Amino acid sequence: MRQPPNVIRYAVLAAAAVLTLAACSSSGNPAPGTATLGTTSDINPVPREQVRDGGNLRLATTAFPANWNTLSNDGNDGEIAEIEWPMMPRAFATDAAGNSTVDHDYFTDVQLTGTEPQQVTYTINPKAVWGDGSPITWEDIQSEAHALSGADKRFLIANNNGFDRVAKVERGVDDRQAVLTFAKPFADWRGQLSGNAMLYPKSVTADPDSFNKSLADHLTLSAGPFVVQSTDRTQGRIVLARNPKWWGATPKLDTITYSVLDRAAWVDALRNNEIDAAMLSSLGDAKQIQATSDVALRRAPGNRWRHITFNGAPGAILSDEKARVAITKAIDRQSIADVTQNGLVDKPVPLNNHVYLRGQTGYQDNSLGYDPDAAARELDADGWTLQNGVRMKDGRKLEIRDVMYNDPVWVTIAKIIQQNLAKIGVTLTIDLKPGQNYFTDFIIPGDFDTTQFSFQGDAFPLQSLNQIWGLHPDDEQSNFGRIGSPDLNDLIERTVSELDPKRAIELANQVDRKIFEEGHSLPLTQSEGNWGVRKTVANYGSPGLASYDYTAIGFVQ
Repeated sequence: MRQPPNVIRYAVLAAAAVLTLAACSSSGNPAPGTATLGTTSDINPVPREQVRDGGNLRLATTAFPANWNTLSNDGNDGEIAEIEWPMMPRAFATDAAGNSTVDHDYFTDVQLTGTEPQQVTYTINPKAVWGDGSPITWEDIQSEAHALSGADKRFLIANNNGFDRVAKVERGVDDRQAVLTFAKPFADWRGQLSGNAMLYPKSVTADPDSFNKSLADHLTLSAGPFVVQSTDRTQGRIVLARNPKWWGATPKLDTITYSVLDRAAWVDALRNNEIDAAMLSSLGDAKQIQATSDVALRRAPGNRWRHITFNGAPGAILSDEKARVAITKAIDRQSIADVTQNGLVDKPVPLNNHVYLRGQTGYQDNSLGYDPDAAARELDADGWTLQNGVRMKDGRKLEIRDVMYNDPVWVTIAKIIQQNLAKIGVTLTIDLKPGQNYFTDFIIPGDFDTTQFSFQGDAFPLQSLNQIWGLHPDDEQSNFGRIGSPDLNDLIERTVSELDPKRAIELANQVDRKIFEEGHSLPLTQSEGNWGVRKTVANYGSPGLASYDYTAIGFVQ
């Protein structure tokens, strides 16, 4: 975490510079905004006392959760995480700029309490309980830390979240305090139980079987303002209701209902008053929303970004690094930006960094650039010669199968890439897949030559470096293309160990350049952050890097 950009695997992103958006114009078309991440959010902020009590917020999701454990490899999906955010503990909340503060509903304090060795102390809110009334304790943190440490490969984890660097988790002054002692420094310690990395009860994380399978069909214990009231796979419906054991502010909403809808149906469902909010993918979507009287166009720069991942596993057609790199140079990403974002952002440009988004501290262009002539020369030099208009090497055609969710924008992008590659003798076929089990059935097993989906991040920029771009054959995590090198692994290790923020940024950009040079993946564009939201909905919409206060979301009086 279905449509790309809602088929989302998580890459963590950093805080950004200040930027404001233009309002809608009166010409009939939405005024172009920007895809540069900023400090703005557009959620129709309304004070709690002006939000009415009760009501059902109707949202859409593109598939029923494959696994409700978002820490697991097949549950590491943005849509699943978004369903669970109102129900699971996180240590920090963030504002639109990515600035973090302790979420006091769950923790009274989270502090760096030592540096040699590094220690972090979590003090749990004494009122915090799981859905069965049992207290949230240090043992829940200890159990999750062990599961994500990588020490036991039977845990099919999506990301270590830095717990591979934790030497031990101990009880503090009482059961409501956990003290983490690190074997190696970890720069993004605030993100270990934050953003998209939620805390699960020890009953889920205690052993590999429960970690991998216990939440395959449903969420068991949760601890938030909402709980799962009902699920119906046949009808494609998930209903969340107020948690009777919730200790914080009473939620304004009675329920939140998620309906499984094909991405192409979202805008029509919103216009027909079947759902209350929908992410928008195109200028056509934005025009339709602007023409709908009871729906507002909410716009704030988003933290999602589209990309292409290459499959470099042994035996794959793109296991040849030189061929991968040459192909990246033949893809006209500026044309992709122009076609997909024209009218949506003021100056469509490609994204040129894997680690930081445009507008974030640390962003710089580390890309190899667009040069189809160089791409052709490099393929020639690598032995992929043109024969009747098709590249051949050792009797094998350079034909690539591009696997993606069946979404109109992704298909448009694929067709542009198809035309680009045809000019240098590379054949690309478009292989469309359903949203249900998209990652489980196709991406995680490596059933693709190239694939397209989006990453979504939070305010912690470094903790996904190893998850996505580190190569560890016995612990693949989210490196779906099985591409990497010892040199890149070492550079990632140096980066995530660096506690000096400026030096960490320098190293992170070296990591980014190396990712380009190895042909691991290719960033395309970052999100314009457009949402259609019913005008009566308060405190929900396009949040930027901000986390939602689910107790304040509701309908205006």
